[in-house]
Amino acid sequence: MSDYEIPSLQIDPTVLPPPLLTSEPGSFAQHTFQVRIPHIVDETLGHNHFLPGIRENLLDLRTEIRDGRIRQLREVAPDVGFWRAVSAPFEGRSWLDVPWYWAEAYFYRRLLEATRYFQAGAGQGFDPFSALKSDEWQPAGAPRAVEELMSALPAEGNARFAALVRASLWGNRVDLSYWSVAGLGIAHGASANLLVDDTEQVWRLLRRRPADKVIVVNDNAGTELAMDLALADYLLGSGLAAQVVLHLKQQPFFVSDALPGDVQEALGALAAGPRHGAELAARLIAHLETGRLHLRTHWFYTTSLFYFQLPADLQTELAAAGLVVVKGDANYRRLFGDAHWSAMTPFSAASVYFPAPLLALRTLKSEIILGLRAGEAERLSAQDPDWLVNGKRGVIQASLRS
Repeated sequence: MSDYEIPSLQIDPTVLPPPLLTSEPGSFAQHTFQVRIPHIVDETLGHNHFLPGIRENLLDLRTEIRDGRIRQLREVAPDVGFWRAVSAPFEGRSWLDVPWYWAEAYFYRRLLEATRYFQAGAGQGFDPFSALKSDEWQPAGAPRAVEELMSALPAEGNARFAALVRASLWGNRVDLSYWSVAGLGIAHGASANLLVDDTEQVWRLLRRRPADKVIVVNDNAGTELAMDLALADYLLGSGLAAQVVLHLKQQPFFVSDALPGDVQEALGALAAGPRHGAELAARLIAHLETGRLHLRTHWFYTTSLFYFQLPADLQTELAAAGLVVVKGDANYRRLFGDAHWSAMTPFSAASVYFPAPLLALRTLKSEIILGLRAGEAERLSAQDPDWLVNGKRGVIQASLRS
């Protein structure tokens, strides 16, 4: 299969609940396009010194989102045919009248069109979110968080593994597309906010059958990426995995999503920091040089496709892994079609199509959750009406094969 084709569904579409829509009154999806997305455009303008033409493009995009109608891409780029095909049903409609995940993915692609990311000139290949991301690599940001984590890790293998998994989970709070959640910090030890914890199952699997390869589908750069790197280092150093492959975005997406260049920036920031971080960076660099740690991108990750629409090459690659760790809220939404599932739907039943043992680490920032006990969603709603979207709670959910 060539790049940017639309794969066939690997599930029966009739089993999916209705999708989350930006038209649902009072929903977080609607709030995203009424408030969050226009704010992201403003923030992008404020953090960059764009040429006048690019500034006008971004202002036009913001106006279209608030008051206009969705249009197709107008540039020449390798993925334009793909986006025109998947966007055809929504062209001419309001941004407040479409499926939520498609709308977010298409917004970020349209933002790259506006900044001329794919065109020759000053904007080519420029990450418009780089200034925001770089703040995370200041000494008081991710390097300090890594130092605090590494200096307090338990010595025992299973406890050490659990602490690193939780750090990777709570690092997902630091999401620059959602500024109120980013301010929560990683909050190590927030056990009361961990709604599902399948860590022990994963530990037993890897102890019984160490993986030839663990794939981590990364989410955010900065603190979360640093925590992911610490987990990868432990998997390699403990012998739980012979190789760890980080699946990163090939182009800017969802503001703070991690690119290969963000890994290099992480290693530089950690190497220049305190002892534990510097030692971690040295080990990671050695793993990269030997190929035990590998960086990978794939066009699928910056599209509106779901995981039950994996292209054949990526399906084969994931199927060969002993474990696939899927990070973050957007990836969780993509696992389940960004739909209105019952909270009591078993995680493993809804993800049965996935081609490998699966671990999802996700802090809650959208109105979708699976795998809860009877009555738990109602109890949480009574305690905290915004529990699904405020980033305070998380899940460590696994669907493992014997």
